Amino acid sequence: MPEESKAENLSTEMTGTIRSAETARALIRKTKRATRRRFPTEDKIRIVMEGVRGEVSIAELCRREGIHPTIYYKWLKDFMEAGKGRMRGDGLREAHQRRGEVAASGK
Repeated sequence: MPEESKAENLSTEMTGTIRSAETARALIRKTKRATRRRFPTEDKIRIVMEGVRGEVSIAELCRREGIHPTIYYKWLKDFMEAGKGRMRGDGLREAHQRRGEVAASGK
């Protein structure tokens, strides 16, 4: 019987350890979410345009703005894709489609 009791205690300790690890992970995730910086669109555009001008290296720009270069390049890609879509007229098509939907609904 004492061996069964030891096994139960070990199982209970392991479960407690697993639960505390899950709780710790959840706390870390929650903290990261709460402390993650959110940049307004205007700031993203300003930073990307500054990098495109080439007056300062991307590394220096990212250091000064407090972002990782990967984030800068993601914003640059998004900016360029949006520009391509705009040049194709995708934005205009969407606006016309929305107007058509509103007119069809009678609003």
